[in-house]
Parts: sequence; C-alpha cells; structure tokens
Amino acid sequence: MNLPNKLTLARILLIPVMVGCFYLPGRFNYLIAAAVFLLAYITDALDGKIARKRNIVTNFGKLMDPIADKLLSCSAFVMLLAVGLISPIAIIIVLAREFLISGLRLIAVEQGIVIAASFLGKLKTVSQFIAIMIVLIWPYFNVKFPLDQIMLWLSVVITIWSGVDYMVKNKFSSLLK
Repeated sequence: MNLPNKLTLARILLIPVMVGCFYLPGRFNYLIAAAVFLLAYITDALDGKIARKRNIVTNFGKLMDPIADKLLSCSAFVMLLAVGLISPIAIIIVLAREFLISGLRLIAVEQGIVIAASFLGKLKTVSQFIAIMIVLIWPYFNVKFPLDQIMLWLSVVITIWSGVDYMVKNKFSSLLK
C-alpha cells in the first residue's frame, strides 16, 4: 500500500466524516463539513501527483481514485440536497452524467479502449469542488446575492458540457454496437 493509495483510502474514509458533519449540533456544522471536504479534495490533488512523480501508478489507484472522487462529490451534493441548499434537478443531472460516463468507460475498457481524463473532465471536477465549497460556506455570509446558486448551476453546465465532450470525442455510439 503506497502513499497515493493511502491518500485515496483516506479520501474514502473522510466521506462519512463529512456526511456526519451535516448532523453536528450548532451553527458551524456546514463550515466543519467544508473543512473536511477541502481536506478530502486535497488528498485527490496529491495522490495523482505523487503517483506520477514517483512512478508508482497502480491498478488499485487507477480503479479507486475516480471512484473515491465520485463518492466524495456525489455525497456532498446529496447532503446539500438533503439540507435544502441545492436543487434536486442539479443533483439528477450530475449523477446522471457520472453514471453515464462511468458506464460508457467500462464498456470501452472491455473493448480494450482506455479513456483518459480530459481537460473538461478536470474542469468539471474543479467546478464541482468550488460549487460545493461555496454552497457550504455561503449561508455564513448573510448576503442576498445568490453566488452559491450561480456557481452550482455553472458547475452543472460544465458537467453537461464535459459529458457531451466525452461522448463526442470518444465516439461512444460505436462502443454501443
């Protein structure tokens, strides 16, 4: 178990901690959840860089890293929905894109095709991180401007855009034949 894989496992283990923060008593529970989410996101940024730099990319990491990423962001989105901070439509779109692209990637792998993450896929991940963080901390600013919802919907648009981009660039229609 190398360091990048330990960081991936740490990210997975931080997910229930983040979820639990939503149930903490007091008015700072979302800030604590934001801090845990940020810590988990940092492990995502580090694990890949360390694995590539040290040339210790493993099959475990290739499989679990994207799963950990999706579990983290989707868990955060579901919890934000549960506490009424975001629209169910946004979550349906995000989850649909994640399931669709993950499923199509599995089909591609079965056919010997490896689909690397694209710039738009990475932009999607960053935009979702920013949106989640802003939605978590925005209630503490007591400002009427809906920056949280603007960032959320911007991340949803980027999520759709990256999904369409994956499908077009990788000609997924040919995979389904």
